[in-house]
Amino acid sequence: MGDRGGPIPDVSQSAVSRTDRPPTRSLCTTGLLVTFILGGLTATPPLAMDMYLPALPEVTGSLHAPAATVQLTLTACLAGMALGQLVVGPMSDRWGRRRPLLAGLAVYVVATALCALAPTVESLVAFRLAQGLAGAAAIVIARAVVRDLYDGLAMARFFSTLMLISGVAPIVAPLIGGQILRVTDWRGVFVVLTVVGVLLTCLVWRRLPETLAPEDRHAGGVGEALRAMRGLLADGAFAGYTLTGGFAFAALFAYIAASPFVIQEIHGASPQTFSLLFGLNSVGLVAVGQINGKVLVGRVGLDRVLGVGLGIVILAATALLLMSLGVFGEVGLVPVAAALFVLMSAMGITLPNTQALALQRTKHAAGSASALLGTSSFLIGAVASPLVGIAGEDTAVPMAVVQLAAALVALACFMGMCRPWNRRADGRADGRSVAEGAGS
Repeated sequence: MGDRGGPIPDVSQSAVSRTDRPPTRSLCTTGLLVTFILGGLTATPPLAMDMYLPALPEVTGSLHAPAATVQLTLTACLAGMALGQLVVGPMSDRWGRRRPLLAGLAVYVVATALCALAPTVESLVAFRLAQGLAGAAAIVIARAVVRDLYDGLAMARFFSTLMLISGVAPIVAPLIGGQILRVTDWRGVFVVLTVVGVLLTCLVWRRLPETLAPEDRHAGGVGEALRAMRGLLADGAFAGYTLTGGFAFAALFAYIAASPFVIQEIHGASPQTFSLLFGLNSVGLVAVGQINGKVLVGRVGLDRVLGVGLGIVILAATALLLMSLGVFGEVGLVPVAAALFVLMSAMGITLPNTQALALQRTKHAAGSASALLGTSSFLIGAVASPLVGIAGEDTAVPMAVVQLAAALVALACFMGMCRPWNRRADGRADGRSVAEGAGS
């Protein structure tokens, strides 16, 4: 692969692992474990949100709060994760990956424990915000570590592998949450999340090596980080992929925020049935993600696969909207669940490819680039959360409208800013990476 002044790798070419400088400990002996740890870190958001989903209706009664206010606990967590990434990403470029990650995980554990003790919905929202701010370290640094180690197609394949590992979380989390609610209340969910956070922190402390060598770190402060981010956003294709992924995530999060009420309140399913359906949808996402990584990557252009994924999301969201409006008459749970399954499965080729296509444009500011990717996704997703509950708990129309609108905007950003038909959009005229151009 190219050196610091080399061209941006093209995702249509065969990629190689990044071996220009080794991490502080050999990944040859710990590669599988490191992959597992990175999967656990990327699983932090679905664990923090999905295990809690079956309890949302119970929280409304326990804390005597309306559904829209309780959904703000999801919004606060997402907003925290978005803002936290803007801070932690540049920090990891300056001080390495391990120290900011461990500090973030420690605060995440404390905030999660406080969620279990929250006396009011307002305090729960505040603690969820703190939980998100701290949990951002796991998200942004996991992506940055992948960028430290891989490039091009290898990076795209690794993201699909992470989707397999982290995909276990949304499959298992609601099932665990539903079972926890059999023996305790919603507070017990946060107790379990606290224990999981402690275990992950210990695992990172003991087994995750530093992947950013000292000579590759940025000595500058906030000013340099802002310049790097400005340079990244000035690149039309990077900004396009970032917005595409952000609005695709908004469609996904509209499902996450609204599905407990749509499935349990509108269609009368139990928390356990909701958990099973949520897990099935996550299986679809993971399965399609593996098809993407093991079959499509290297055979079909990532831009083409991404376009197909967005098209499927639009079709599924359109079907959900038509069903919600009663165009097909009275529909039961099965057709709605089928459309949600298709939408979720399509995310398996949409989300990892937007991340790979964006991150392959930057080599030496992976933390800042990862922060921008994550921040856009979580901020846009945070806006989607209260919108899906704007008409109350008795209709699925807002969910379908938000999903369709977000998917259409994602497609518009992809086509208008990324210009997938023009392979020249994957490089700069001066042959340098976007991040390097920002720092010069």
